[in-house]
Amino acid sequence: MKALIYEGPRTMTLREVAPPHPDPGEVVVEVAYSGICGSELSGFMGQSSIRKPPLIFGHEFSGRIVDTGPGTTLAKGPRVTANPLISCGHCTFCRAGEEQLCANRRLLGATRAGSNAVYVAVPEDRVVLLPDALSFEQATLAEPIAYAVHVIEMLALKSEEVLAVIGMGPIGLFVLQVALHYGTTNVYVVDTNPERLAIAQVLGAAAALNPLHDNVAQVIADATGGLGAHAVVDAVGSTATRQSAVSLARSRGTVIFSGLHTAETRLPVNDMVRNEIVTRGAFAYHDDQFRRSVDLIAQGAVGLEDHWIVKAPLSEGGHWYEQLITNPGGIAKVLLAPR
Repeated sequence: MKALIYEGPRTMTLREVAPPHPDPGEVVVEVAYSGICGSELSGFMGQSSIRKPPLIFGHEFSGRIVDTGPGTTLAKGPRVTANPLISCGHCTFCRAGEEQLCANRRLLGATRAGSNAVYVAVPEDRVVLLPDALSFEQATLAEPIAYAVHVIEMLALKSEEVLAVIGMGPIGLFVLQVALHYGTTNVYVVDTNPERLAIAQVLGAAAALNPLHDNVAQVIADATGGLGAHAVVDAVGSTATRQSAVSLARSRGTVIFSGLHTAETRLPVNDMVRNEIVTRGAFAYHDDQFRRSVDLIAQGAVGLEDHWIVKAPLSEGGHWYEQLITNPGGIAKVLLAPR
């Protein structure tokens, strides 16, 4: 089968490799689309501790079951997506329904072969059947939307509270949409890309702010009586955005760090102590949140319009990884098609 192989920093090669065979309890999915995730961009640049060459990236995908291993109950043929986070199922966190914190977790496209290929093998219990009305393209968005659901459910904001989201890549755009769906109407978004900000405005942001031109802290202060945002989500993960997130939060506000691009960041800890600011990491999602994300897309509550999505052949994958790093423009998501 054809597969896009990560060979080293900024090097992707289309190769012929052996197709996967399902182990007991696994199915093989013929991939319709495989999305490029922001975390994979840092991996593509050689900055990920868990993505080592040679490796098939890809953990956001949709397709159709074409083979099944011993002991499976699913048949060949159904249209599916799958939760790419594979946990042990019996540790303290797994038993509590927080399998994203499982110490033995594995991830498609990181610790095992992913979906940037014609076929991908996945445990049957990770598979989610698609409603008939849900397209393969939109179903591919389930994984990052599940992450956004995790973030917003973690915050549990009241409708009148103010949320600031830094970074309008896919995660930021989905955090905005999920927040609005859950009833938080005052969502202020921040990015230096005017085309991404325009998308956020269409999706319903209360204000779309560019720190190159706007005094972001002043705008949010004016909107909150000088107090600052109740919650801030950093959906980038750079030193600058993490520091900005803390600066935008009010006393006893909550800052969610979600991006993984920079391993270490200096923060104004004394100010955080004096203002009793709560900081939390947000990693992945619970399995029920993943399944809920599929329902949200099917309901039309969350998703992306077709003109914000680029669909490209797998052979052009290396180009699109590079493009998303250097100049994403108004592209919200790139979906690679192996066939």
